[in-house]
Amino acid sequence: MKILEKAPAKINLSLDVLGIRSDGYHEVKMVMTSIDLADRVECGDLKGNRIVIRTSASYVPEDDRNFAYQAAQYIKETYHIDRGVEITITKNIPVAAGLAGGSTDAAATIRALNKLWDLGMSYSEMLAIAMKIGSDVAFCVKGGTAIATGRGEQIEPLPPLPPCWVVLVKPPVSVSTAQIYKDIDSLPIVHPNVDAMIRAIEHGDFASICSLLGNALEGATMRKVADIAKIKAHMKVIGAEGILMSGSGPTVFALTQHESRMQRLMNGMRGYCSQVFAVRPCKTVSLLSEYE
Repeated sequence: MKILEKAPAKINLSLDVLGIRSDGYHEVKMVMTSIDLADRVECGDLKGNRIVIRTSASYVPEDDRNFAYQAAQYIKETYHIDRGVEITITKNIPVAAGLAGGSTDAAATIRALNKLWDLGMSYSEMLAIAMKIGSDVAFCVKGGTAIATGRGEQIEPLPPLPPCWVVLVKPPVSVSTAQIYKDIDSLPIVHPNVDAMIRAIEHGDFASICSLLGNALEGATMRKVADIAKIKAHMKVIGAEGILMSGSGPTVFALTQHESRMQRLMNGMRGYCSQVFAVRPCKTVSLLSEYE
């Protein structure tokens, strides 16, 4: 038996860093939304009590460094599962890009193993597994649009975004999230207005959503990746309604409600980077009624 799960990427519409917690993590307040750029995660039975990871990308680890492997391992330990599993990940999301590629693969693995092994995990039980792996995994279990607080594991749903296009541009470099968070401890931070972003989403106010886009990590990453400023400037010239770096970067996204402008952004940005995508926001990752 095999279970196939879609694993959508995410973008941060607002990301604020509030300080360092007693556990060493940073306290954050974020608004995130899932987008229709997705990996595919397939989980199938395997002889022997072992976990095997196979990926379509040679640069993605296939051992216990992989978040999907960790998800399977934690589930096996928590629920005393003495069965083997083969996890096949077809990568479409760029790696180390600020789009939660590894985290969403782990979340998809949790959902898939819940079905494959007939565990009957509730949403809160899946969150408990997710929180052991990484800060974005909790959001990715359910997806949609949500507020994330604490170290990113406390999730509160929001209404979906108004219909729009998301144009993503990934420069040909990768960024370490851990290093960026370390860097901001010694840099001045520009704090976005997260509460105003929440209100704009609740009112479906696309213009305000675009004007309120903000990311406290952007300055630290731009010091390392000069292309980010160039990409943002070019997107502005083309006419994107809203522009921001996602997560710790270096991917930059533009929002627009106009298909013609989306096409101009796609055509214009392909001259800058090879990895350019036009996608839509996702309302949900999966049928949440299964988990509630």
